[in-house]
Amino acid sequence: MKINQFKAGFAGNAAFKSIAVVIPIISLMLIQSACSSGTGKNQNTKPIAVPIVELKAMDVIVPKTYVCDIQAVQFVEVRAKVEGFVDRIYVDEGEFVQKGQNLFQLSSNEFNEVVNSAKAKLMQARAEAQGAQLEVDRLKTLVEKNIISSSELELARSRRAVAQSAITEAESMLKNAQTGLSYTTIKAPFDGIVDRIPFKTGSLVTSGDLLTNITDVSEVFAYYKVNENEYLQYMREKIENESLEKDLNLILSDGEVYPYAGKLETMEADFERGTGSIAFRVRFPNPDQLIKHGASGKVQTENKLEGIFLIPQKATFEIQDYSYVYLVDKDNKVKVRSFKPLQRFGLFYITDDFEEGDRIIYEGIQQVKDGMEIFPELTPEIEVYDTLAKV
Repeated sequence: MKINQFKAGFAGNAAFKSIAVVIPIISLMLIQSACSSGTGKNQNTKPIAVPIVELKAMDVIVPKTYVCDIQAVQFVEVRAKVEGFVDRIYVDEGEFVQKGQNLFQLSSNEFNEVVNSAKAKLMQARAEAQGAQLEVDRLKTLVEKNIISSSELELARSRRAVAQSAITEAESMLKNAQTGLSYTTIKAPFDGIVDRIPFKTGSLVTSGDLLTNITDVSEVFAYYKVNENEYLQYMREKIENESLEKDLNLILSDGEVYPYAGKLETMEADFERGTGSIAFRVRFPNPDQLIKHGASGKVQTENKLEGIFLIPQKATFEIQDYSYVYLVDKDNKVKVRSFKPLQRFGLFYITDDFEEGDRIIYEGIQQVKDGMEIFPELTPEIEVYDTLAKV
């Protein structure tokens, strides 16, 4: 009886233990089923539609600007060559003058006296030379009649030569005096515009003092510097095409484009030490006299880039100075891709880091993340690059 009771009790305990083991297993299965159901719902979520753009290699003419130094085609400092007082000023500041026109008159009394003295000495030398010639003629007759010896005639001829050399010296002195007198009248060296006049009537000027500047701005030179790589690129293009002539634009300090195009004429002979740059010179017509000597501006050139890609700026993002885009693979999954911009061009980055046919997210980069699957919507090229016409 006890044995049967023990068996019955043991059987009851075994059944309890079996139930205790089965309950957690069932609970775990229910949790896994719930998790699988939740995962299934996420897997069945439809990919979001995102605009993309398919990249194509293209050739682009990119403008590039260089800060330039603008100078007049002719610029001369008018300085006094002699000392004197300013007796008269014939022109005003900013006035247009012609070559040879009088600008200033310095006091000339002293120089007039020097000229008069030189003229007197010249007259004296000529008189003495004439007397020496008469003496030679007289002695020549006497020698022919054997009245005197020929040595006296030779001595007279020597005195005549001295008198003639005195004439040459007197003429030279007169020319120097006349030149000094001419320096008291300052004339315009060429057609141009008068700059500031620091000395007024009655001022004492010395040799070398700056009286004014004359500038000819009918044309202007714009000097800008390029590095060695840009110089080599230009020279190679010029060697391949000897008739290469580029029309360059000038952007004035107010941002306006100068209406007349310029021609690249020449360059410096050497590279600057330290900077490794070399200066090019561009000639611009200036018929309206708009540009003045010493003005500032920028020379704009055009650089043709072949086989490059234009990446819209709104399709990019930056992390620690690196530029990124979202690349879409063949399975429509998003992948983060870095690239190196060569330069900006309007609302685009220029780069050569991609392949023909690569697809990138065009808009909505905030909605996607790396590894995410999307539904790509191809954006028409005309919509992507419509701003290029405004660059």
